[in-house]
Amino acid sequence: MTLPTTSYLQFTPDLNICRILNGMWQVSGGHGRIDSKAAIQAMFQYVDVGFTTWDLADHYGPAEDLIGEFRRQLAATRGQAALSNVQAFTKWVPRPGKMTKKLVEENIDISLRRMDVESLDLMQFHWWEYQDKNYLDALKYMVELQTEGKIKHLALTNFDTEHLKIIIDAGIKIVSNQVQFSLVDRRPEVNMIQFCQQHDIKLFTYGTVCGGLLSEKYLSKPEPKGLELATVSLRKYKQMVDAWGDWRLFQELLTTLKQIADKHGVSISNVAVRYILDQPAVGGVIVGARLGISEHLADNAKVFGVALDAEDLNLLDTVSRQSRNLYELIGDCGDEYRR
Repeated sequence: MTLPTTSYLQFTPDLNICRILNGMWQVSGGHGRIDSKAAIQAMFQYVDVGFTTWDLADHYGPAEDLIGEFRRQLAATRGQAALSNVQAFTKWVPRPGKMTKKLVEENIDISLRRMDVESLDLMQFHWWEYQDKNYLDALKYMVELQTEGKIKHLALTNFDTEHLKIIIDAGIKIVSNQVQFSLVDRRPEVNMIQFCQQHDIKLFTYGTVCGGLLSEKYLSKPEPKGLELATVSLRKYKQMVDAWGDWRLFQELLTTLKQIADKHGVSISNVAVRYILDQPAVGGVIVGARLGISEHLADNAKVFGVALDAEDLNLLDTVSRQSRNLYELIGDCGDEYRR
C-alpha cells in the first residue's frame, strides 16, 4: 500500500506534505503508555506507506525526542537523503510575559536539539492571553531566527481571525494556522476560511474525527460516560459534541455518515476527514497517531480515494442545520482556550 500523488500538497516551495498529518499529541500521556522502541518502529511504517508529515509540540511529552531518534535511525539505515522525505511541524507554547530574543532563541534551540535538526520545518506558535501583546514581540524575534536559518516557516496554533489579522498587518508572514474543524465544529467557516484564502494561509485541522467519536464504534450505542471515555481526546471532544447538540442528534450524524460511507465503500471516519479536506483553505487534517498502540494506516489511506458528491454534502448539511451555533456559544477558532 502506497498513497497516491493526490495525497500530497506543495505546502511551501520546499515542503511537499501529506494531507493527513500524523498527530503526536497522543504520545503526551492520557492515551495509553507509549513504548519508545515500538513507537519508532511504527513511525517507519507510517513513512513507508506515505504518511510523511508529523505534527507535534514542545509540550507533547517525548514527541520531539521521538522525532529526533527516528531521524537518526532513518539516516543510519537509509542514508541522509531519506530525511528530505519527512516533515516535522512543532509548536512553542510559552507562558505569557515579556519576550526577549534570548528567551525565544533558547526555546527554539531546545526544539532543534530534541528533534536533531538544523532548522525547524514549521514553528507553530500558540499564545494564551491576547491581552498580553508580547506575542507580537515573540513572533518578531522568530522572524529574526527565521532569517538566521533556525526556522524555515512561521505558523500559528489556535489564533482567532482578529488576532491573525493583527499579526499579518504587523508584516509577519504566516503560512498556516492550526484550528479545530470538524462536522461538529464548523466555526472556521464563519470568518477564518475567507481570511486565510485572502492571505494565502493554510489551515491544519484537528479534532476532525472528534477523538474517535466519529466512527462506527459509537454508532447505535448508548451515550458514553465517565470511564467509558478512556482517553483525554474522547473526553475533550465529547464536551464539544454536548455543546453542539445532544446524543440523539450525534447519532443522526453518525447514521448519515454511515449511509455515505457505505455508498463509497469506506468508513465513517474517512467521510468525516474527506469532508474537511475538501473545505477551502484546508491544507491538511491531523489524525492522532497512538504509536505502537493502535494504527489505522490502511483505513486512513482510503480517505484519498473518496469523492463526496452534492447529495452527500446535502445530507450532512441537513444534520448540521439542527445543531447549536458553536460560533455564538464559544466564539471564533481557539476561543475555547481563552475563556
